[in-house]
Amino acid sequence: MKLKKFGSTEQKIYELIAPVVNELGYLVWDVRYEKEGAAWYLRIFIDSETDTVSINDCEKVTTPVSDLLDEKDPIAQSYILEVSSPGLEADLIRESHFDACLGCEVRVRGFRDFENGSREIVGVLKDWNKDFITLQTPEQTLELPFSALTFVKLYFEFD
Repeated sequence: MKLKKFGSTEQKIYELIAPVVNELGYLVWDVRYEKEGAAWYLRIFIDSETDTVSINDCEKVTTPVSDLLDEKDPIAQSYILEVSSPGLEADLIRESHFDACLGCEVRVRGFRDFENGSREIVGVLKDWNKDFITLQTPEQTLELPFSALTFVKLYFEFD
């Protein structure tokens, strides 16, 4: 897995909408501008430091963001705007995600089985740099190279 950086359109959108989203009491977790079939999607993922994000929160953000995007018109072609939560098991794909999730429990999957014979490990994200993440499991501290991982996600144990 490689850490992702914003493309130029995503960066432009992030810089434009972040103040509005922050003013409403939320954080911009991610911005993705993606083509699926014939349609382009602008996906904005919002998070909250104090609570989970509900559909009502997404609705609260959608109108002012949509109005701002209509006014500034930063994307020439038509697209479908989606505002949503990154979810309980959010993908960690950007540097800001790893910074925000230090001390959180995460699930990682490898391309191959790890030394314990499993392809997935759950542990606390203790540190990271551009090449490795450091996980603390009940048994040990592991330094795992990003190049050996298919994903890193927040971990939530469902009952």
